[in-house]
Amino acid sequence: MRFVVGDAEDGLRLDTALAGLAGVSRSQARRWIDEDRVRLNTGAGSASQRVAVGDLVDADPPEPVPADARPEAIPLRILFEDASIVVVDKAADMVVHPGPGHAGGTLVNALLHHCGPLAAVGGVQRPGIVHRLDRGTSGVIVAAKDDAAHRALALQFHDHTIERVYLALARGVPSADEGRVDLPIARHPRDRKRMAVVRVPGRSAREAHTAWRVAERFPRSDRSLLEVRPETGRTHQIRVHLAATGLPIAGDPVYGRRGRARAEPGLERPALHAQLLGLTHPRSGERLRFEAEPPEDLRARLAALARREEAP
Repeated sequence: MRFVVGDAEDGLRLDTALAGLAGVSRSQARRWIDEDRVRLNTGAGSASQRVAVGDLVDADPPEPVPADARPEAIPLRILFEDASIVVVDKAADMVVHPGPGHAGGTLVNALLHHCGPLAAVGGVQRPGIVHRLDRGTSGVIVAAKDDAAHRALALQFHDHTIERVYLALARGVPSADEGRVDLPIARHPRDRKRMAVVRVPGRSAREAHTAWRVAERFPRSDRSLLEVRPETGRTHQIRVHLAATGLPIAGDPVYGRRGRARAEPGLERPALHAQLLGLTHPRSGERLRFEAEPPEDLRARLAALARREEAP
């Protein structure tokens, strides 16, 4: 695996840059480096070494280890499937891959039962997983069935050629019809489980860009339905960026206004739905687009808001 460091990775640690370039976790990238499987400009590199534009990163991953997640017969809504990829409309309450507190019942467990073996390059806990949706976020997600498909999709996410459109029910009614948030994102300085915008970019922050437009306004309820297009893929990016611009997602207990958890009637999750995913098929080269309508809980909440607007 050979990569050329671009503007997005300039100044990052080698393990962080490799994780983004190869589509793997940072801990996995660090293991490759510690096992002397990574070269930076033909020389050995350390995990903490900073990379620069134009640097060459070569990685020789170990042979894939069979997934230790177990297949589980969990119902899935399949939008598309062939020998290379599978596209799913994920339920809001489903976790994407096993982790602390979620040993089973995840999308990975369901896919292993439905598809059989998946791409192993993502690691034993995340076979086939190229990108994630937070638990609580519903909608379209793609998984890779083999390593070649995984690498091809990971490169598209890295190069920002993936098309993604989300629907977000936000608190507040913006006066503008559309807007952008161009603020770097980093781990919160006091709560490592949260992310935060960084007003003064530093080496720990990652460049992040989000565009949004108003799909519908509900002024009586101080709500608005936004169509959101993330142009980068940082952790919790949409939730963090909308909160930073004064439009926190309704029902978000982590990034709600003033940091307080606020329940949204009829919803037990943040009102965020991955509506559309566009990608280039990793084998055929065909451009594909997949869409999923919002689930019942979000549709019901939007209908209730619309009725209130129409009431005398």
